Amino acid sequence: MAEAALLECCGSTRWAHRMASHRPYPDLDSLLAASDEAGYDLSPTDVAEALAGEAAPSLREDAPHAARLALDAAHAAYVTKFGHAFVICLDGHPPSRQLDQVLAGIRARLTHDPDEERSLTAEEMRRLARGRIIELVTGPSPDTARGRETPSPSVADRLPL
Repeated sequence: MAEAALLECCGSTRWAHRMASHRPYPDLDSLLAASDEAGYDLSPTDVAEALAGEAAPSLREDAPHAARLALDAAHAAYVTKFGHAFVICLDGHPPSRQLDQVLAGIRARLTHDPDEERSLTAEEMRRLARGRIIELVTGPSPDTARGRETPSPSVADRLPL
């Protein structure tokens, strides 16, 4: 059960297995440190597995049609060049700025060579995993930014980790 929950945070089977096999974690900081360490140890195959489960960034329902077209075109160019979905962690960016962040990110990263992009993508995957773990453990909070909630005293109280 814990491994399945962790796979929702990062789609690498190896990462999720490693995280689950080292539990229980005494607190959220320990869990996040373990997540970072496991993320740095991912092989290119593990990163590719995790990326295969990632969806392209999406827009809010009320986004203008032109914005949807621009995002679709930029994402298609990214997939053509790098062979996987564009991933970006938007924690700390208000919803009103996320479209601009995604489009600017794709455009900037399209200039990267494959090795540079592979490294940046792995870092974005680690950041996404951290944010997803925090949300999974603490629960979403409507009046605080994701990743800034106060963690519960025990990770095991919120999740079977």
